[in-house]
Parts: sequence; structure tokens; C-alpha cells
Amino acid sequence: MHFDILEIAGTALGLLYLWLEYRASAWLWVVSIAMPAIYLVVYYRAGLYADFGISVYYILASVYGLWAWLRSARLHQLSAPEANAGAGITRTPRRVWLPMMAVGAAVFLVIGLILSRLTNSTVPWADALTTALSIMAMWMLARKYLEQWLVWIVADLGCAALYLYKGLDFTAGLYLLYAVVAALGYRRWQQMMKQTLTKQ
Repeated sequence: MHFDILEIAGTALGLLYLWLEYRASAWLWVVSIAMPAIYLVVYYRAGLYADFGISVYYILASVYGLWAWLRSARLHQLSAPEANAGAGITRTPRRVWLPMMAVGAAVFLVIGLILSRLTNSTVPWADALTTALSIMAMWMLARKYLEQWLVWIVADLGCAALYLYKGLDFTAGLYLLYAVVAALGYRRWQQMMKQTLTKQ
């Protein structure tokens, strides 16, 4: 096992991100901007080019997510990001699933072809799959859809296996923890959603 300061720093931020996401705190988006900025370097060094690319997406999506959550808070007349964090949590509308999965499949194929033909990646299709799932889950998180947690569980388990294979032990451990917290987070958000609905 080797030690990389950037990987350890990214892991520490990842733990903070987990806690904030579990609490449905808008501050998670601030951490979600800093963490992928660090992982840009980590993934590039490891030759995980799709993950490098998705880190750029994460930064941009996090800016959007912060704006969307704060806008939702204003619409619910909340005075702070922490107030009534369950506001706005909903189930993913049925009409959204099919187009979202179609876009996810297209992203998977495009990234997989690019990585397999234009890079020296040793895991092009696995990298493409976890990337496509993560893009879907991140968008769902920005929309505060409850089922984003289920997509994250699959993506996190896939990432953990991939990072372990690439020798990123700390990051692999972090993503295993992500999967556990995602399962707990799903239940937590369910409860928060119900509590919010009963107050209305």
C-alpha cells in the first residue's frame, strides 16, 4: 500500500461530503467542488481518464446543484441551507426514467469507445460504466430525487472494485463507505421526505 497526500486529502473531503449529503445539507455542494479538483490530479496519474473527465463534470454540476438547492430553499421560504433540509426531496417521476437511462446508455457507449480507441486505459468499459452511472446520479442529486441513492450504490461498488484494481486503496475504501452510506441515506431521505409532506 502506498500513500499519496492528494488521495488522502480527497478521501478526507469525501468523508465530509458523505456526512453533508446524508444530512441533505446544501453545504455538500461546496465540498463537492473542492474534492473533484483534487481528484483531477489523482485520476490523471492513475490513467483513469473517464474519472478525470467526470471530475470536471462534478465541479460544473456542483455549481448547478448549489444554485438549484438554494433556489429551492428560497421557494420554500427557508432562511438557511440547513433549515428544513428535507424540503424538495421527491421520488423520480416515471416520465424521467426512460430518457435518463437512454442518455446514460449513450454516455456509456461514447465514453467506452473513446477510452478503448483513443487512450491507453486498461479498464475502458468499466471506467465508462461507473462514469455514466455517476453522471446520472449526480444529476438526480441536483434534482433532489430520492432514488439517486440507489444509483449511487451501484456506481460506488463498481468504483471501489475499479480503484482497488488500480491500486488506489484509500479511494477504494472511501467508495465502499459511500455504498454503505448510500443505503443509509436512502432510508434517511425517505424519512425526511415523509416528515416534510406531513408538515404541509
